[in-house]
Amino acid sequence: MVIVFRAVSALLVRVPLRISEPIARIGFRGGYYLWPSKRRVICANAAHVLGLPPDDPNVASLARGIYATYARFTIELMRLPGLSADEPARLMPRHGPDHERFMALWATCQAEGRGIIVVSGHVGSIEVFAGSYAQEGIPTYGLADDSAFPELFELLNASRARWGVTIIPWRRLRDIFRVLRRPAVLGMVVDWGYRPDDLPVRLFGDRTTLPAGPATLAARTGAALVPVVARRQDDGSYRPMMYEPIEVADSSPAELTRATQAVADALEDMIARAPDQWYTFKPMWPVGEAEVAALAARAGELDDKTPKEAADG
Repeated sequence: MVIVFRAVSALLVRVPLRISEPIARIGFRGGYYLWPSKRRVICANAAHVLGLPPDDPNVASLARGIYATYARFTIELMRLPGLSADEPARLMPRHGPDHERFMALWATCQAEGRGIIVVSGHVGSIEVFAGSYAQEGIPTYGLADDSAFPELFELLNASRARWGVTIIPWRRLRDIFRVLRRPAVLGMVVDWGYRPDDLPVRLFGDRTTLPAGPATLAARTGAALVPVVARRQDDGSYRPMMYEPIEVADSSPAELTRATQAVADALEDMIARAPDQWYTFKPMWPVGEAEVAALAARAGELDDKTPKEAADG
């Protein structure tokens, strides 16, 4: 797989985007029709975003649009190893109010001796966001799963390292805490699909779950928890957007739930502003009446506990 990736990557650098992108879009849209299981996942997620039945024509239209934008993202990701190290900064110019707010927050956290946990979804390009700010001289790290295709994982990390981004495998907890106890930025992606053991939240009006990890790390290290996104613009560049920082006071279930719901609210806004740029290929909501009922019961139990914990505190 690594050999194929290297070969295709080297080829894409030499082929103009005006040629490679239309071809990729045709190929990825072919995948929409030829891979029914993934098509059902994308359509189910798109239906929640639009508030429409999965078989509505508008849902299918959005799903095809997601495949098309994912084709562009894939080409950009594969081209990056063969382009200059400052390519992320070129793709995402560092100016505008959100950039200034992020830099001001970084200066404050740096002075206070604490880190920033940036959270995002598979929207636009978190790769470009991380690489661009790393080239500002900010110590930048990303948390990732290294268990699947480890050789490809290492190859992509070598490219990220050229931009100044260091990737930490998610199982190395000691390294994660070490990074966050000093001024640094750690990036995490939260939309990895519905998992019954994660924290119940509402996303587009329906119950699902998001991982408690970001809020837990923020509580234990004192880091600021900040949702961010870099959405692609019509001219091919990316524009950063920063949401209000979330301060997590402690690791109590009520506080972690509050902070994680704030992350879900930001994720919903990221997606709603450009739904065709949201490419997660895992089911983001529970499937089937039994899963929906079980999640509702868990959410109800947490709601019942919250007033008691507040009173005890």
